[in-house]
Formats: sequence, C-alpha cells, structure tokens
Amino acid sequence: MVLFIFLYSVRLHAQDTSLPAVEKGKLIYANALSTGNAVRGWVMEGPGILKFESGWMEMYAPGGKWDHVFWCPQQFPPSFIAEWDVQNLHTEEGLLIIFFAATGDKGQSIFDPGMPARDGTFKYYNRGRINCYHISYYANNPKLPDRGDSHLRKDPMFALLQTGKEGIATKSAAVHHIRLVKHNARIIMQVDGRKIIDYEDDGKKYGPVYQSGCIGFRQMRWSRSRYKNFKVWKVKND
Repeated sequence: MVLFIFLYSVRLHAQDTSLPAVEKGKLIYANALSTGNAVRGWVMEGPGILKFESGWMEMYAPGGKWDHVFWCPQQFPPSFIAEWDVQNLHTEEGLLIIFFAATGDKGQSIFDPGMPARDGTFKYYNRGRINCYHISYYANNPKLPDRGDSHLRKDPMFALLQTGKEGIATKSAAVHHIRLVKHNARIIMQVDGRKIIDYEDDGKKYGPVYQSGCIGFRQMRWSRSRYKNFKVWKVKND
C-alpha cells in the first residue's frame, strides 16, 4: 500500500510538472474601455447600456430588462492570455460570463450576415449556431442564488466541462483582476491570482478543440458591473 501511494504521488507530480509554463508573449490587443470611442466597432447584442466614468465602462440593462452580450470584434488566436478588471455594482443578483474562441458553426465570423440575429437570449449562444467556450465567474441568479462555484462550458452543446471554485464572491463589491488563458486545448481562469478553472479539452467527447475566435462579455439581465483595462497577449513560444 505504501509503495502504491508513493508511485501514485510520483505520477501526479510528473503530470503537473510536465505541463508547459504559460507566459505572456506579444501584446496583440489593449483597450482601456474608458470611453465610447475606445469601444467603437464593438457589438452589443441585447438591451445593454454603456456608461463611461472615471476610466471605467459600466454595463447594465435598464430595469433589468434582458440579458446582453458585448463583443470585441477582433479575432484572437488559438492561444492567448487575456486580462481585465471588473467590479460588481449590484451584489443583490446577477451573473457574469466570458465567451471566447467564438466562431460560427461553419468556421465563419459570428458577425457573418448569414448568421441568425441575436438579442442576448441565452439560447442563441449556448444552443444556437455559435461554437465557443464560456465561463461563468460570478453567479447569483435569483433562481439559484449564491451558487458558489464557476462553470466552464462548451457550446452549442452547453456541455459542462468543469465545475470550478467560486470566482467573484457573491457579495463582493471589490475590484477584481481576471486572467483567462487559452493555450490550445488547455483553459485556465484566475481571479486575483487564484485559480478557479484549469481544464484540457480532449477534442473528442464534445467535438474538436475550438481554435481562434472572438471574446464577448455577457451579463444576465439583473447584472450591473463595470470593466476596464482589457488586454490580450499571444502565448510566449507557442
């Protein structure tokens, strides 16, 4: 038994140390998100309203009217490191999601004229014609309050790839720094340096690993948050 435990621990250690270090390479996108001009060309889907103040971009739906997604129009490579700051302004209820590696179901742009119109309704993203990953890193849905964990999913199957640790705490009104890594098939998310997701897509169970694509910020209708300093780097020596 002792020998088995020793061999098992050695095997796990070898797996951990064999994972390549993921480091920042060339900066390929930087946006302070501080003014309307800064996000010119971005695409809002749903009734999201933007407000800019003190270097922040605040996003919300008046009266909690409906869900909304704000897309950066740039195509990002299969491997990247993205970072941004976020602050929850409505801790009573809400849900924050990041979409990434998003393309149309045939590899076309999500903004291709042949794609169906989208209005923020979740079914157009998690059950529609978009291939992407998404992570919910703040979850306080009134129907499931204070969920207490983060979810990595693969769409349009809405497949739950990993249930991770809590991202932003339910009642936290602090500024949080988010780091999202996609290194080919491996996906990592950190909140304030604390890892909440670490998963490698096998490219089999739910289809091929998604490669390049867009990044979008999604908020459930009750959410009111603000964002700044969105930056994306290539992965060094990828």
